[in-house]
Amino acid sequence: MVVTAVAALAALAATGDTAAGGAGRGRRAARQEFRGMWLASVVNRDWPSKPGLPAAEQRAELLAHLDCAVERRLNAVVFQVRPAADALWPSPHEPWSEYLSGTQGKDPGWDPLGTAVEEAHKRGLELHAWFNPYRVAVHGDPSRLVASHPARVHPEWVLAYGGKLYYNPGIPAVRSFVQEAMLDAVSRYDVDAVHFDDYFYPYPILGQVFDDDATFVEHGGDFPDKASWRRDNIDKLVQETAAGIKATRSGVRFGISPFGVWRNASTDPLGSATRAGVQTYDDLHADVRKWVTEGWIDYVTPQLYWSIGFEPADYAELVRWWDAVAAGSGVHLYIGEALYKAGDPAQSAPWNDPAELSRHLTLAKTFAEPLGHCFFSAKEVRADRIGAMAKVVADHYPTPVLPPS
Repeated sequence: MVVTAVAALAALAATGDTAAGGAGRGRRAARQEFRGMWLASVVNRDWPSKPGLPAAEQRAELLAHLDCAVERRLNAVVFQVRPAADALWPSPHEPWSEYLSGTQGKDPGWDPLGTAVEEAHKRGLELHAWFNPYRVAVHGDPSRLVASHPARVHPEWVLAYGGKLYYNPGIPAVRSFVQEAMLDAVSRYDVDAVHFDDYFYPYPILGQVFDDDATFVEHGGDFPDKASWRRDNIDKLVQETAAGIKATRSGVRFGISPFGVWRNASTDPLGSATRAGVQTYDDLHADVRKWVTEGWIDYVTPQLYWSIGFEPADYAELVRWWDAVAAGSGVHLYIGEALYKAGDPAQSAPWNDPAELSRHLTLAKTFAEPLGHCFFSAKEVRADRIGAMAKVVADHYPTPVLPPS
């Protein structure tokens, strides 16, 4: 299977014919397409299946996920290597992740990121290194962090919120540190891209306050309000990370996967015709629309985790909106797909129809800008409880293709 996939991709590269879907659409001259899956390590969501497995079992599980990506005719894996101010490689800046050994800071006896890069490339897959910039822990107790953890060495960097710990994005030293920690991986490994998810400032929690008032007083300068200052902090992170990636390793791309609604049109006439309760510009202080229109990033993968026709946030409306934002920007648009909802009885009826996700891809093909899709996440790509992923493959992925260049 691995040899066949690599050979097929090599032949496609030689001929320039990536013969699957979307001929003549937008900028896709050679019919290239992004077909990705997220591989999450936080709280052992996808991998490893539980902490404390022997190194050989962890490695075997990782390779099984890569092999599954090949079997599903995907061409990229977005691998979470810094889930919570920790590392899935031997970092000089942050401790080994507890999701490997079960004990933060304990060497697991192998190098997951190095292995993932090497084995993904053997299989003809891109490996995108996925980092969470500001999450420190999914609990609220600093004493549970290893003593050498930067968050314990610099407790003034940390804020507790919603039962979790976060680095404070408004502190310049924090912004410098998290970039240094992440770029260490770029300097060591031949990753194809750096990937951020949707977590910048944390999602709002009713009745709780992310208490950065003192930081705003110290660093807010001439900003008219805290929200503008917060957005500027995240703008700086994105711009500086983009520059750092290019200075560290030429050719590595930078992509971000935001929450799917930038702003509702009722809030801003530039926004989408949605009624979402969360708006990434206002609530996470992430002005993703600007990052795309200004060309600060190389690709954007909005998480459009709703069904076609869902009134508060219609998948069809959001594909239309993101298509218009990406047009002329030079930034690639890949659509984030909620495979995890397919077959979940707690979801609405469309998600229990195996054809819903296939309809998403069919609809996206009617627009010029979408150059592919990314599926959340690897566990569901493999289990495929109602056959939704199999239908996507049968309907849209008849042969391997190259990702967009």
